[in-house]
Amino acid sequence: MVRALLLALGLFLLLPLTVGAHGADGVITERHHEEVQVGPYRLHVGFSEWPLRAERSLDFIFYPADGIEGKTGIITALGPDGWVEREPLARFPRARMVWGLDVRSLPLEGNWQFHFVIDGPLGRGEGTLHTIPVGSRPGPPAALSWLIGFLPILGLLTLIVMAWRQVKPMQLAETYHWS
Repeated sequence: MVRALLLALGLFLLLPLTVGAHGADGVITERHHEEVQVGPYRLHVGFSEWPLRAERSLDFIFYPADGIEGKTGIITALGPDGWVEREPLARFPRARMVWGLDVRSLPLEGNWQFHFVIDGPLGRGEGTLHTIPVGSRPGPPAALSWLIGFLPILGLLTLIVMAWRQVKPMQLAETYHWS
């Protein structure tokens, strides 16, 4: 029995060494892409998952047809309920030759828009990628997921209360003595 436990523990500890980092080779998996005219720049917008789903992590990549060297940019995500998030376009961590957002999710379902501003050698350009459909959140409803996640904690609290009632520490004479 002890030998089997040690073997299982050893395999568990070696598991991180056998699993490679996600996308460590710099390959970008792009399932869908769109083209946007951002002033004088033609911008390629790629998505690692398609169709998009709310609250599901994915990668976004962005790159002008002539590369990102000498250019800066800002992306503004516009949600269906007026939700807005603005941030600079930064190099994608697993492929430094493009801009991107690594492991992001869109919090709401509905039609999204992405507005781009690019400053570069040809001047400033603005453009919008309109009507990107985002479907409903995958999996069970969020309340059910939270309930299932809290069941082990509720079980632990129940065991603690049951043990406390069995021991009855406030009724023992030793509880009130310091020596």
